[in-house]
Amino acid sequence: MAYRNGNYSAFYVDEPFSESNLGAAATKDFVSYNLLRAWKGSDDSFPFIDSHNKNYNVRDSSDWETTLKPRIHERINNSKNIILFLSSITKNSRALREEIAFGIGTNGLPVIVVYPEYSEKSDIINCSSKTIKKCITDLWEAVPAFRDSMASVPTIHIPLKKELIRSALNDTAFMVNTKCEPNKYFYEC
Repeated sequence: MAYRNGNYSAFYVDEPFSESNLGAAATKDFVSYNLLRAWKGSDDSFPFIDSHNKNYNVRDSSDWETTLKPRIHERINNSKNIILFLSSITKNSRALREEIAFGIGTNGLPVIVVYPEYSEKSDIINCSSKTIKKCITDLWEAVPAFRDSMASVPTIHIPLKKELIRSALNDTAFMVNTKCEPNKYFYEC
């Protein structure tokens, strides 16, 4: 059995991958992932363990079946949860579908959903009714694999805010071996 201590980050990158100098670094969801890496680089106590750094790097020109898909599976097998970046530019890519299907469907990983275009808890939930806002649930439609499978694992929905992400990463309810009941969770405002 794999040692599951990593956080698998799932994010949308244009397909086919742009060979420009910026490549994936120009994609909003990838920029958000890089922000987590920067927070970890400047703050050792930030609890992000990047599953993407745990095996060989891949190029997006690599073969899907023989290289990319097996590396995704290996990284997910070594992870305790998924951090899904979901924004207005997120599309239903082959990689995201595979990450969700294998991460949730096969491994039962809890999901920390980070919404990069939002910075406050009140952007995510209606504070008075304690429900997730329609602008957020509308984003789920971009990734049907996530929308249709999130009821099988606990998901926490948070804005792109370092301290809230820190709290979610430290919360054992969102780790595969100690996860809570499947449901949609959020931090109340």
